[in-house]
Amino acid sequence: MSHHSTTFHNQLLSQLPAEEARILAPHLEWVELPRDFLIVGPGQDIAHIYFLEEGIGSIVAVSPEGQKAEAGMFGPEGFAPIPPTVGSTKSFHEVCIQSAGYGHRLDIRLLAGLMHVCPELYQLLVKSSHNLATQVSYTALSNAIHQVNERLARWLLMCHDRIGQDELTITHDYIALMLGVRRPSVTTALHVLEGNRFLRNERGRVFMRDRIAMEEFAKDAYGIPEDEHRLLFKPVASSPSVTVLQRSG
Repeated sequence: MSHHSTTFHNQLLSQLPAEEARILAPHLEWVELPRDFLIVGPGQDIAHIYFLEEGIGSIVAVSPEGQKAEAGMFGPEGFAPIPPTVGSTKSFHEVCIQSAGYGHRLDIRLLAGLMHVCPELYQLLVKSSHNLATQVSYTALSNAIHQVNERLARWLLMCHDRIGQDELTITHDYIALMLGVRRPSVTTALHVLEGNRFLRNERGRVFMRDRIAMEEFAKDAYGIPEDEHRLLFKPVASSPSVTVLQRSG
């Protein structure tokens, strides 16, 4: 293990008071998070919670027969898995990285004690958990009432929020898995969005062209969880620089 100084970009960590950041930092481990990195599988014990600095993660519901659909998405605005914040050590979802990045992880055996001495950390984790629950509920609503075109527009907007750039590296197969639809439906929906000049679609890559127009197209499929997030989390001027562990290899 080595050490390095960092300023947090994760929105939860960046909002910690300086004293809490100093208390937490020695317990954080800096980790690379490649695409498809499995944080925890369904039915497995949770070892760490992860705070992404860059990248996107998915919380995936898995049926007993092995069918999958994305239930929630997280990036530098939040953390995952959620259960340790309420004292649970087991995951009933698959939690994985869908867009490569890096971040910090915290051993859940330390979490209860840290939340006791870091009350703002506790409040931030609770707020983030609640906002994720709002996102999941609106995903369920969108799956029930919207066409695939609108659902895809919503999903791409959510990715765009978290990745911070206009290019998303993603395959049609993976989008189909995340939306719980057949691959041809994704291909058709991408053609519709591209035909409207909202995006440019290349093999394995999607480029955002007109976000405002895509938000209009998504109608009521997108925006309410995002509005709640803005209410719960106020912008901060700066994040304290702290020293964290870096995993080697």
